Amino acid sequence: MRALLEESFRAAVAAADPQRILAAHLPPPPRGRTFVAAAGKAAAAMAAAVEQHWKGPLSGIAITRYGHGVPTSRIRVVEAGHPVPDEAGERAAAEILAAVRALGEEDLLLALLSGGGSSLLSLPARDVPMADLKRVTSQLLKSGAAIQEMNTVRKHLSAIHGGRLAAASRAPVVALIISDVTGDDPTHIASGPCTPDPTTYADAREILARYRVAAPASVKARLEKAADETPKPGDPRFARVQNHVIATAHRSLEAAAAVFEQAGVRAVILGDAVTGEAAEVAKVMAALVHEIRNHQKPWKPPVALISGGECTVTITREGGRGGRCAEFLLSLGIETGGVWAIACDTDGIDGTQDNAGAILAPDSMRRGRNAKAMLARHDSYGFFKALGDLIVTGPTRTNVNDFRAILIT
Repeated sequence: MRALLEESFRAAVAAADPQRILAAHLPPPPRGRTFVAAAGKAAAAMAAAVEQHWKGPLSGIAITRYGHGVPTSRIRVVEAGHPVPDEAGERAAAEILAAVRALGEEDLLLALLSGGGSSLLSLPARDVPMADLKRVTSQLLKSGAAIQEMNTVRKHLSAIHGGRLAAASRAPVVALIISDVTGDDPTHIASGPCTPDPTTYADAREILARYRVAAPASVKARLEKAADETPKPGDPRFARVQNHVIATAHRSLEAAAAVFEQAGVRAVILGDAVTGEAAEVAKVMAALVHEIRNHQKPWKPPVALISGGECTVTITREGGRGGRCAEFLLSLGIETGGVWAIACDTDGIDGTQDNAGAILAPDSMRRGRNAKAMLARHDSYGFFKALGDLIVTGPTRTNVNDFRAILIT
């Protein structure tokens, strides 16, 4: 059962591998130059795939997370901070914006965007110091805010997000996007540098207030001033812009489902947009597990319950280790007493540790110690590490959000 769960996760990741999927979506080369602006955890892998298949002049910059780079020859790879932005990303983003402003009408801006681009392509507005953007980002990460809410704030503190990158280009823009957000709306992926932004400064202020984020003075002043709104839907500058989502969580779930079906296990996709507190989502899943175990409804075992999306973990105690995937599994184990399950982030990093996620087994609660106490202090990493049940893949160089599978036999 463990091997089957791990195989399903590998299939989900492979379905979003840039080397496998990107070439079919490349546009024809322009008469002039092609500049690649890539940002996200998949940026370097996407850039390498473009280089492999592109015919004609090519240059550009790809900003990815530290440790996620790959060798390239024509597109420069820059590694930078994630999930909190840093100065390396700021400098590279400034270079990208300057290069885009220099493009002409016969050139092409090829944007390669993936999850993580919000922090990696961080060029704060002139009136917001990078130190203040870091402070706000760190607080939002701990607040329990959904990614769409976080990105609404970041768009209004940025010189490049919220459609500003595409609006700065005189050249046509083609954006190829690997989606890591529920709903797959390009405006939310990497904070939508190439899409018009329907959100407002007022929305950003409300989000900070709702999550009780203590914003620095520069951030408060910018959001209150609301002087230069992001480009909105209907802006004529976007007539020359195309956004194409080339990989999604649902396609990855379908690939994983095929693995279970081939093994004779019915696969049920519960959805690719599961959100909420990881520990609470696990309680809902546990109720479904109980129903199947006790009453063989709504499906008879063996059955695999597959889901994607992005849960959150609101940090109530400092010092814990573990991301939303491991926290989901620990809560699921407590609620069910143990069941076969896997939960992993498709980018290979669950939270801030070195694991993609973990495996839960029917005997995990018996083998482990202090499960409830470790969940309370958000130390799901420590729980599964002690069992030897962490999943460690290293960077996958793609990102279509979380993958979860519960196998009931």
